[in-house]
Amino acid sequence: MIRVAVAGSAGRMGQAVCAAVRAADDMELICGIDPHQESSEALPVYEDAASALDAEAFDVLVDFTRRDAAEGTLSTVLTRGVDCVVGTTGIPQETLEELASRAPQGTSLFYAPNFTTGAVLMMQFARAAAPFFPEAEIIEYHHCRKKDAPSGTAVMTAKAIAQGRDGRVSAAPGSETEIDGATGARGALIEGVPVHAVRSDGFVANQEVIFGGMGQTLSVKHVSWDTQSYMPGVLLGIRESSRLTGLVCGLETLMAL
Repeated sequence: MIRVAVAGSAGRMGQAVCAAVRAADDMELICGIDPHQESSEALPVYEDAASALDAEAFDVLVDFTRRDAAEGTLSTVLTRGVDCVVGTTGIPQETLEELASRAPQGTSLFYAPNFTTGAVLMMQFARAAAPFFPEAEIIEYHHCRKKDAPSGTAVMTAKAIAQGRDGRVSAAPGSETEIDGATGARGALIEGVPVHAVRSDGFVANQEVIFGGMGQTLSVKHVSWDTQSYMPGVLLGIRESSRLTGLVCGLETLMAL
């Protein structure tokens, strides 16, 4: 039985992870970590990771919080030899590497900017299409409570497209064409790919990659309309964490693609 703690247990994703862990036959939900939630008979909740570690024993910590909170939590938990599965976006690669370096040998930090299988496939398709189309742009849509823009998925997709291009540079006009008072109209340029972030109620997490070439376009789109779409990937990360070591990034590393 895998013993699991959930950081951010009061949040929307945290609640979904708690429910998924409870429903899994091979897992036990040990506690939550969230300063905005009180303990109950069903779930003990601690204000911070240090308090949770002092009171409970768990094998894996799942973190869906904010970058500033996650970095402190992960630093505390990893040094105690607890594997971590992280979906909190906005944490720089160098910070992840530094956090993983603090952990004892055999401890894993598994990080994924997106835990939906469809989003992983979308990124794979985008990388495959990149060599065949001279232009590509990304439009990502999220709920208005999301704390970072652009999303981690959009950043990873832009990097995948750049890898597929193998050094080729887009010829499409960029920020130099933006009119006065309209800075940002061409989006944020990430690895040479314009990325546009939409924030509004009505979305959970959507992304569209638009490729353009002479006389044709190709659109690759993924839509998450419920947080349940993330749960198979989260549970896979929990189950695989014990066989991983060090920093491992991306759900695709655990999928047979």
